Amino acid sequence: MANLMNNDVFLAFSTYATIVILKMMFMAPLTAYFRITRKAFSNWEDTAMGKKEPEERKKMLQTNPDVERVRRCHQNDIENIVPFVVIGLLYAFTGPDLSTALLHFRVFVGSRFIHTVSYVLALPQPSRGLSWVVGMITTFSMAYRVLTTALLL
Repeated sequence: MANLMNNDVFLAFSTYATIVILKMMFMAPLTAYFRITRKAFSNWEDTAMGKKEPEERKKMLQTNPDVERVRRCHQNDIENIVPFVVIGLLYAFTGPDLSTALLHFRVFVGSRFIHTVSYVLALPQPSRGLSWVVGMITTFSMAYRVLTTALLL
């Protein structure tokens, strides 16, 4: 374990993985914010805030396009950040050059932030699509390194 803490690639991975995980975690409170401000809830008990009449509460059981947009963005984070963390950790163990590893980690993190901004603000395509593709290519590049290193053992 002490060796890992002295490994610059592992420390860089830990830093960037933490950043994207925190970004992904931030999406849950953002979804809650959109639900509260748009008065759009999925569960009956969530409508009890403010102790409104039953008929008013029923109206709050609805889908809202803004809430759904943030939810889909959060779901996309889960689908992309979890593989990055797993593959990135394995990649860090393959002994890549620090500059190459930093490039992979920074490009992925940047692509996820651009993806979130373009998704939540509904920027025109291809901004969201391109940022997603860049993140996927980055993860596949790390996976390729992991597989080629493992096959040469």
